[in-house]
Amino acid sequence: MKLAYTYDNHHSAGTEWERRELKEWLTDVFEAPAVKIEPRCTSDIRKHVEGEFMNEGWALDVRLDSDSGIKVFSMKDDLAFQLQTGNMSRAPYDLLKLQYLFQSQKINAAALALPTKEAAKVIGDNIANAERVINELQLFDRVITVPILVVAFE
Repeated sequence: MKLAYTYDNHHSAGTEWERRELKEWLTDVFEAPAVKIEPRCTSDIRKHVEGEFMNEGWALDVRLDSDSGIKVFSMKDDLAFQLQTGNMSRAPYDLLKLQYLFQSQKINAAALALPTKEAAKVIGDNIANAERVINELQLFDRVITVPILVVAFE
């Protein structure tokens, strides 16, 4: 697995991550040659990313609130991170969760990591991909107002 690119224009997300000196760390998480992009590799990707976040003190599987079973992949301070390697229908749900955290003033910025369109095709059928999510963020930029850094990997 390697970093393909980032999209950091959504409400100045790149600036938010750089200000906290975490953008380079986050993108380095996806420079992992030992993790191969192949059919059904999502558990390997998840395991690698969980390990990297745990090592840096991020909380994993964080509930949106105490009364809900809905969770985000990870949170630390005023940031949230979501990894999506599943069905495309899950990606808008991720955006909704991150927007909820932002509007609830629990975070000030977020990141969402997904495979590129080509990598998603290798992983499986109808897997969420960065290109489509970026298009949707641009379309819904007045609805999804949380600064979201999109990290695309392949």
